[in-house]
Amino acid sequence: MSDSTRTVVHLLRHGEVYNPEGVLYGRLPGYVLSDLGHEMAQRAADALRDHDLTHVIASPMERAQQTAAPIAASHGLAIGTEPLIIEADNIFEGQRVSVGDGVLKQPRTWRHLWNPFRPSWGEPYDEVAARMGAAVDIARERARGHEAVL
Repeated sequence: MSDSTRTVVHLLRHGEVYNPEGVLYGRLPGYVLSDLGHEMAQRAADALRDHDLTHVIASPMERAQQTAAPIAASHGLAIGTEPLIIEADNIFEGQRVSVGDGVLKQPRTWRHLWNPFRPSWGEPYDEVAARMGAAVDIARERARGHEAVL
């Protein structure tokens, strides 16, 4: 980029996760990209190949690191790890939450569902948004005049 005052932060979600049990994996370790997820990560790297990336930042989760790896490699960069962008905390982690056969079918869990705008099942949305906003600000500052992937 020739305009040294312009900074771009690309927001990227991790690729598809291998999750044959269909559980809400959240922050649980061991959930990695599926074959399709790896392909998605490579496609993202290909799409960003000609961009002026100076920072590639991912959450500490394996799937996020795997998604960031081909992007960082194509630009000769190391992956920066940012805990602020980790998944939202959720009490249903490790459980199936699908309609019909998941934990939400159990009456004992319904007390956690009374207000979807301020969830009682995990981290409130405003706290998630504040964490994410802070991470974008950090990435923008680090990549000033260039581009970052978060």
